[in-house]
Amino acid sequence: MRTPETDTKTLFTKTPVLKLFFIASVPGAVSMLASALYQLIDGILVGQILGDAPFAALNLAMPFVVINFSLADLIGVGSAVPISISLGKKEEKEADNYFTCACLMIVAAGILLGSVLFFLAYPLLRLMGAQGELLEFAVQYLRVYALCAPVTTIIFAVDNYLRICGRIRASMLLNIFMSVLTAILEFTFLYIFRWGIWGAGLATCTGMFVCTVIAFYPFFRGKMQLHFCRPKFSGEMIKKIVSCGSPNFLNNIAGRITSILMNFLLMRMGGAQAVSVYGILMYADGFVQPLLYGMCDSLQPAVGYNLGAGNKGRIRSIEKCCYTASAAVSLLSAAAMLLFTDIVVRMFVSSPDSAFMEMAHTAVQLFAFTYLTRWFSFATQSYMVAVDRPREASIISLSTALLFPVILVGVFWPLGLTGIWLNFAGTSLLAGILSAVILRRYRHV
Repeated sequence: MRTPETDTKTLFTKTPVLKLFFIASVPGAVSMLASALYQLIDGILVGQILGDAPFAALNLAMPFVVINFSLADLIGVGSAVPISISLGKKEEKEADNYFTCACLMIVAAGILLGSVLFFLAYPLLRLMGAQGELLEFAVQYLRVYALCAPVTTIIFAVDNYLRICGRIRASMLLNIFMSVLTAILEFTFLYIFRWGIWGAGLATCTGMFVCTVIAFYPFFRGKMQLHFCRPKFSGEMIKKIVSCGSPNFLNNIAGRITSILMNFLLMRMGGAQAVSVYGILMYADGFVQPLLYGMCDSLQPAVGYNLGAGNKGRIRSIEKCCYTASAAVSLLSAAAMLLFTDIVVRMFVSSPDSAFMEMAHTAVQLFAFTYLTRWFSFATQSYMVAVDRPREASIISLSTALLFPVILVGVFWPLGLTGIWLNFAGTSLLAGILSAVILRRYRHV
């Protein structure tokens, strides 16, 4: 019988590239799609059952919720790259140490950041312009995530570790189960128990905790290629994890800062309705981006393994599949938003008035053009992370999530709300140009 190590080596280095793409990326895309569908259902349930004010509060709090998970994502992705490269070099003990230390770092980060967000919930959300009922709803939602952070945030890392160990199908099934479980719990808490918006946060955190226990069970039993060991922390190891994880981290943090800025401007330009429209766009984006993540990031362990093994030709072949699939998904997403705009809007708002529908229709139509070019910068950033070029990936990440959007806020300011909706497509175009320049320079290194 082949060992997990042999299976992983064969999968990453011997399996035909197109077959590898379908083995790794399709389950990865399905896995992330399941997660995206839950987030979609989360918005729908809150909007339809609790009403417009809780839905607006959810969108005000969401940037901080994502920040709550950002350090776990930093450490999870940042450790996955050196783990994959170490396994490609047949340095199993080094890989185990990265794995063990990363898990401990994620728990510590959850305690630290969760505490900060819990105690600063009121002042942070007041800065966003929230008052009265809207403020109370947003604080309730955020504080549930903050309290549960030490036992839930690690779920964002274990997905990487399962894929590294060749357990791609298990990763997919776990994410599907988590999405189904959290959706059932949220419906139960909101519709049957009639709990408030805090029940929506509790449902998600409960589902994450249950799946974290399930995911780590085989690791604790020693049945996986990665094993827990006595941790040996070093400055160089921490620096490597932070360096490799910084593109995703910067994307999360910078993206949330941009979201906070957008919500701040929207509250003053169009009030709670404009914030709700922005929330619809973010939920739509939260459906497309996970598909891209699922396809591109699921191939990172294979790319990292082949980088460690010195198989550069195979890396190029893998990335060609990644770019092609990303383009197809993005273009189809743009077409769907343009053709079914009103359906997208009505999924989140039960009884929109004509003014809201007009605003939302314009926003979704303009937002759809984002995906004509977004795929290229997304695939390039993922590629740079996988081949251990964190600086280039960070440049793309920061520019896409913060620099370009802030610049375009000023450029499009005379257009009012229309300028905000145009910001996304403009950012995507600039990010594509930047990514083409970076990719061209890397090819000549």
